[in-house]
Amino acid sequence: MKFKIVADASCDIPQEFMEKYDITIIPIEVMFGEELYPEGLPTREFYQKMQESGIIPKTAMPNAYKFENFYRPYVNKEDVFVITVLISMEMSTTKLQAQMAADSLGMKNVFIEESASTTLGQGAIIIELCKFIEKEQNIEKIKEEFYRLRKNIHVYAIINDLKYLKNSGRLSSTSAVIGSMLSVKPIVSIEQGKVLNIAKCMGVLKAEAFLISKLVNMDSAHPLYIVHSDTPESAERLAQKMKPLLQEGQDIIVGEIGCVVGSHVGAKCYGYGYFTKDN
Repeated sequence: MKFKIVADASCDIPQEFMEKYDITIIPIEVMFGEELYPEGLPTREFYQKMQESGIIPKTAMPNAYKFENFYRPYVNKEDVFVITVLISMEMSTTKLQAQMAADSLGMKNVFIEESASTTLGQGAIIIELCKFIEKEQNIEKIKEEFYRLRKNIHVYAIINDLKYLKNSGRLSSTSAVIGSMLSVKPIVSIEQGKVLNIAKCMGVLKAEAFLISKLVNMDSAHPLYIVHSDTPESAERLAQKMKPLLQEGQDIIVGEIGCVVGSHVGAKCYGYGYFTKDN
């Protein structure tokens, strides 16, 4: 049995894993004012355009037609099973579009589920699931592992400017007020699929210390995932601070926030995702 993995473009996965596991990404449109980019933009070009234009970009979820086009070659093939891992339903109804596509095609050999996360949180679930599939081919056990990973993923990040999350509706106006305060670094987490503002710290050092304090009950069988939006130096600094907390041989995987989630968090955001041990 071959397992084909697909995600929407809110998911960020380092290229080496995209190639290794043959992961397909369904594109999401990005709009800068009147300029529409149906396939999104490369990361470097996106953040440069955001900085130069001063425009807060917008995104549009992929419709059922895009999923239909992807699913069609695999419909009910006996030797292929398609696993679709999508952005949290609290952030987008992309899952419904994928399900509509599969239903219209009468597709049975497909698993469609939300990740209850996004960016590298979503990506981490997919990477770890792909590792599991290398050893386990039973579809029901693979589904069980997906739900275990989804339950145990935790994501925390320092946001440079909350106006992007406020503008996109991912955060309330009240929560976003603190983002305008000088030297205050807002901390957000993704909990039960929602983006929550959980703290505000004065300055980078205190913000990073708070971030590190949230790393509890880590499952060292999985890597620590660090992610950033156009601030590799911040990601590297955080990685160096967190290395002493890892077990010998435990990896750190660093990824970039692409144009889709970048439209909602802006530049200079960075943080991490990790898996806790089973309760």
